[in-house]
Amino acid sequence: MPKSLTVVASSDQPWYADGLSFGCTQCGNCCTGGPGYVWMSDREVDLLADYLKMSREETLKKYCRKLHGRISLKETRDAKGEYPCIFLKEDPQGRRTCTVYPVRPLQCRTWPFWDGNLELPGSWKLAARKCPGINKGRAYTLQQIAALRDATEWPEIARTPSSDATITD
Repeated sequence: MPKSLTVVASSDQPWYADGLSFGCTQCGNCCTGGPGYVWMSDREVDLLADYLKMSREETLKKYCRKLHGRISLKETRDAKGEYPCIFLKEDPQGRRTCTVYPVRPLQCRTWPFWDGNLELPGSWKLAARKCPGINKGRAYTLQQIAALRDATEWPEIARTPSSDATITD
């Protein structure tokens, strides 16, 4: 007689249904490593240009690259062989910070709530080994996590002191 396998009922809720904690320490670890892409929308390029007090064309030429019809921030190769974002700077004490943090792209704003990090508890734990802000700081609800994970536009915005451009964290 064949044995039957008991099927475990799956939950409609993700493993992080009770929420997750994250507080950015501005360590810069998410801004470097292997080569990659930080995709930017036209709006984000314009906000970056305004923040830098440069024309859109100058900003694109100096800080961006075009790949397959899309725009990504440039990276530089450092002495460690890593590829930090062009806007990640290290001070003499070794502290790394984003020099355009108020207008960082949506991709940066939604870290660490990316699909790859949220796929499995082990994926989140692996990301936490590189990011000291994961599992510390502010508590995010399932709804807040989903909103960040699925974001395609910046949230409601506040004016920047330098322009009519609008931004928020």
